[in-house]
Amino acid sequence: MKRLAPLLATAGLLATALPGLAASPASAAPTPAYMRQTPAWHRCSPDRPAEYECATLKVPLDYRRPEGRTLNLAISRMKSENPAQRRGVLLLNPGGPGASGLYRPIRANAEMPKDVRDRYDLVGFDPRGVGESSPIGCGELTEVEVGVGGAYRPETFASDVSWARGIADKCRANSGDVIPYITTRNTARDMDVIRAALGERTVSYLGYSYGTYLGAVYSQMFPERTDRFVLDSGIDPGRVWRGMIQAWGTEAEPAFERWTRWAAERSDTYGLGATPEAVSAGFWALVARADRDPFMHYGEKVTGDYIRADPSLFFDPHGASVVVKSIKASADKAPQPPGGTAPGVSGKGADRKGPGTQSPLRGVRAGGPGVDAGGASEGSDTSSANNATAVYWAVVCGDTDNWPRDPEQYARDAARDKVKHPLYGDFASNIKPCAFWQRPLEPATPMKTRADVLTVQNEWDPMTPLATGQGLHRALKGSRMVLALGGEGHGVYLSNPTACANIPVNAYLSTGRLPAKDVTCHNPPPTPDPEGAGAR
Repeated sequence: MKRLAPLLATAGLLATALPGLAASPASAAPTPAYMRQTPAWHRCSPDRPAEYECATLKVPLDYRRPEGRTLNLAISRMKSENPAQRRGVLLLNPGGPGASGLYRPIRANAEMPKDVRDRYDLVGFDPRGVGESSPIGCGELTEVEVGVGGAYRPETFASDVSWARGIADKCRANSGDVIPYITTRNTARDMDVIRAALGERTVSYLGYSYGTYLGAVYSQMFPERTDRFVLDSGIDPGRVWRGMIQAWGTEAEPAFERWTRWAAERSDTYGLGATPEAVSAGFWALVARADRDPFMHYGEKVTGDYIRADPSLFFDPHGASVVVKSIKASADKAPQPPGGTAPGVSGKGADRKGPGTQSPLRGVRAGGPGVDAGGASEGSDTSSANNATAVYWAVVCGDTDNWPRDPEQYARDAARDKVKHPLYGDFASNIKPCAFWQRPLEPATPMKTRADVLTVQNEWDPMTPLATGQGLHRALKGSRMVLALGGEGHGVYLSNPTACANIPVNAYLSTGRLPAKDVTCHNPPPTPDPEGAGAR
């Protein structure tokens, strides 16, 4: 896999200027004011529990210039009700980049077992630029501009370049003075400001999806302040960020093959083919047919690219079978089968240029242990989507300088990957706004320091696939991994009361003792309802 290409750090940075850079005792500077704040806690809202409290901190826009412009940092908490058992604080992050975490304590409070819950004050926050924390935006964005890019075709590549350049230009015009500072490293510094404001020597952490990378970066920048860290559904630090998007293309292929076996075993139910080869051939015939002669499906125009546009679909064999059967019925102008699914259920949209209006790195599926069911930023209105899009690209483009700047490089890569990984490879490698983004202010974080943390992974995670979770585990020397074989969906811990990974995660959060070795457990198989599109 491509490793990150470090760039020279901004000239003039001193060890005392940025949190996370060590200074010798002789040169240690006085504690800066932003590390000496006292939160003014208040009830968050009359319609929320009284014990759910909120406050706002101030953090430097640019940590190299701590006396300059500041950003608001919205934080929340629900205190432990058992002071005798309390260990400290558990900072929560649902994923992203671009997802709100302010409401996470309410959910964690309801879902955690009591022996874990008693040990922590649960602390949420909106990362810089998100939600209530000095939100950024990119102006008026179309539905297509809120996506993550489309299929590669030579005849439409010029419009793809315009799409990518247009988003970068809009973001720069609307938030260009802040965007360079919306990065994972700065968010990790903000986390340490939260720790200091709460009067804690160390901090524990539960992060999902993008939150795993944020937690990993914190563990490298502030190793002496890292307590019990659970990193669930892992981002591979060696792939940030283009490689993570490309992983949707490479890892969709084994999921597709698994689906063809699953559907073939149930050919009497779904009628998609009696062998894996027949299921695969039928699917690609449907794609080719839609390209030649698009048809309508629940009022939307279906093309071959439309059918391929959601790489996560095939990680759920039952859901994929229902959707493909339904689309095939539309192509045949046949009655919809029982459980036939409308586009809102299948997750597709006729005009989208990528896998949904939220990218897979922005959080996790609604109802899972990532973003709240309401959407990426506690709501699904236009402003929330705009905010999430702005933060997503700010982080994905601004964390690392390994994005190609030549549009033709994307065309070559996408053409190659359309052949190598035909389901989604060209979508993943096609041009992104990062081609036109400003250069990062500092390099990505190398994973060199030992990190005794717990990583957790489902075998069939569609958004952060198994390969990327394994990459995170390998990168963090000293970590242990809990792998849920047969586990489906994005997010493991607390996603299902019967999930096999809950036991080792609860034990670690309760005791602080990592498993002696990596843990592999087996999730019970799903029991789908053949008549229901959403059953698992």
